[in-house]
Amino acid sequence: MPRKDRSDMTVGTLEKKHGLPPGTVRNHDGRDTRSDKLVRTIRKQAAKPSSHSRW
Repeated sequence: MPRKDRSDMTVGTLEKKHGLPPGTVRNHDGRDTRSDKLVRTIRKQAAKPSSHSRW
């Protein structure tokens, strides 16, 4: 089983490391994630219950 990627890695580095095209990692609302955002932040947001629902 492969190891988890480091949490202090940026999204740009993650995409480069895994050979993904820029813009592969997306925000919850579907927009492209900034390349300088940390993987730690994305994991925190994914663990939180979504409060972006309009209804």
